[in-house]
Amino acid sequence: MDTANKIKELRESTGLNRKEFCEQFQIPYRTVTEWERGTRHAPEYVVRLLAYYIEMEKYAQRKDTYKDDAH
Repeated sequence: MDTANKIKELRESTGLNRKEFCEQFQIPYRTVTEWERGTRHAPEYVVRLLAYYIEMEKYAQRKDTYKDDAH
């Protein structure tokens, strides 16, 4: 998968629109737009950090939901 598709896939997996995603991760809107269009390439470490952070947030939410259901 190319970087443009990966960035878009990551953003869509959060349920956030582009503006919200940019605010959440403090990345300029134009930068994310260019990454998703493929006119600019995100560094691989940025893609990995975003993927890691998003996955950990989902994990934390699942864990909290499980805790709440257990009580």
